[in-house]
Parts: sequence; structure tokens; C-alpha cells
Amino acid sequence: MKKILIPCVCLSFLLFSCSEEKKKINESIVDLPQDSLDLEEQKAPVSFYQYEDAPEYPDAILELFTPLGNQVFKPGKVPFEFNIKNFPFEDEDQKHFKLYNILNGGDPSGFYAPIFQRDLSEGSYRVVAYLVDEDGIALKNFGNYIDRDFQVGDSRPFPYSAEPYLALNFPRNEQSFSSEEEVIIDFLVVGGDMKLDGLLVEVEVNEFSYKVDHMAPILIANLPKGRYNVKVSLQRVSGKELEGPFSQVNKTIIVE
Repeated sequence: MKKILIPCVCLSFLLFSCSEEKKKINESIVDLPQDSLDLEEQKAPVSFYQYEDAPEYPDAILELFTPLGNQVFKPGKVPFEFNIKNFPFEDEDQKHFKLYNILNGGDPSGFYAPIFQRDLSEGSYRVVAYLVDEDGIALKNFGNYIDRDFQVGDSRPFPYSAEPYLALNFPRNEQSFSSEEEVIIDFLVVGGDMKLDGLLVEVEVNEFSYKVDHMAPILIANLPKGRYNVKVSLQRVSGKELEGPFSQVNKTIIVE
């Protein structure tokens, strides 16, 4: 039976870590059933929440020069050229990727340089590119990310749709987490505004379900050890799921 978690906005100073100086919001808690044969080891409740936090690099701009919209390439190496403004892309030693690409809803690939090539076979592609902060979290202000459709070989463009859709930064497919750390769901809503367009994002993790109307990372604490199917879907406030090919993302994670 699916457990539906209804977010309850909580701004209490008692519910955030003083070391991080962040407030938990939209927190939902569900108690796990206790095993009567193992009463000594009480299971901590599963908690879903977000943090209220000021966005980093709100003026950062990511521009995409190549590919152009619906540009056609030969199979093989496809060029990508970005321009990055108001963001410390080349500062310090490049120890972490700061630019990521998602192709057709797959796992992200990171790049150290704004100009590179990717080896692609024939097909229709949608790239979502975005910048990340020092923790690898996607920047979410307008201009921090960009999308583009293009084709490789003899393929047709995606049918036109004005509907917004999802890009998922975390988790990656088959990503492992320790049972002591939070699972993070980091998403972008591309082509729409959650508040203005009346959108919700629902996260289903096996039998748990959680909805938010705020584009910020979702953290899940105290998931028991096991293998989980994670489904992230974009919906209208009425509960109707959007019908585009990238309005839903599915991943598998392991808690060890």
C-alpha cells in the first residue's frame, strides 16, 4: 500500500541544523512499521524535506552556440559550444565538473571545458545543459540552464510541444547511498514555472510518495537499507501527469 506524504510547511528553528544554518521546509515524516520481534532496535521515521535557501550565482548565464535548434549532424562526433557568463567556471583548480549535459533524459555527463564533442549515433536528441554549485547541485535561476533539440543522421525532430518537462541531476541510475546519509532528488523544471503554471513534482520511492510545488532539492532521510525504484514526475495541480516524453524520469538507487 502506498504511503502518501502530504507536505506540511514548517519554519521552526528547531527543525534545521545549526551548523548548516538552513531551515527545513515542506517536511513530511512517516513512521515505519516496527518489527515486534526486534523492539530493541527502533526504526527512525522516513523524512522528506527541502531546505529554504538563497540561490547561488543568480546572475550566471549559460548560452549554447552549437548545436543550433534542430541542426542536423552526421553520426559520430557532434560539437557542443557553450558560453558562460557571471560564473567562476575556470577559477581555481578544476577538481569538479561545473557544467553538465543530459541527453534524452539520461544520466548527466560532466565537462571541464565549455567546448567539446560527443560521439553520437543516429537519432533525435534533446540536450539539457546546466551549471552546478560547489556541492554539485544544479543552479535553478533563469539563465542557469538551457535546452536544445537536434538530430543526428536521418532522423525526425521531436514533435513540437510547449509543455514543460523534467531534467534530473540526482540521483544517478544505480547510485548507492549509505543508510546514514540523505538521498537527494535534485531536479529542474524546464520550459515552465512551477508557481505560475500550476505545477507539482511528485517523487515516488517504492511505497512512499511526496509532492512539492517548489523547485529545490528534495532530501530523504532514514530510508532503510534496500533497493528502490525512484520515479519523479511532473504534474498539474489537479494531479494529472504531463504527457511529454521527458515529463517523467525513473532511476534505481541502493541504500547500503
